[in-house]
Amino acid sequence: MAQKVIVEIVDDLDGSVISDGTGGTVAFSIEGKSYEIDLSGENTEKLYSALEPYIEKARTISSSAPKRRNSASNSNSASRDRLQEMREWAQSNGHKVATRGRISREVQEAFERARS
Repeated sequence: MAQKVIVEIVDDLDGSVISDGTGGTVAFSIEGKSYEIDLSGENTEKLYSALEPYIEKARTISSSAPKRRNSASNSNSASRDRLQEMREWAQSNGHKVATRGRISREVQEAFERARS
């Protein structure tokens, strides 16, 4: 007999199944404690929007662990540059995007279509 196991990721806030590929696990820290929560794309944007005024005024801190340099850090930098380019394109083309956080799949696809 064959078995098929299906894993569904569920939004921890509202209980909805995250099936559109725009959600996922969000990690954050506050008061020295680290947390993770699974959120839909919509709830991820709500979280980042709620935190945005605090993040803009906050100071960043660096990790005490030494940073390793490798090709992954170069690709992360390229990825950040591409996300920034995508945000700027989206804003100038009438799409609503937060200054941080995930960019919806719809906006990503529109960006790719515009570049083709």
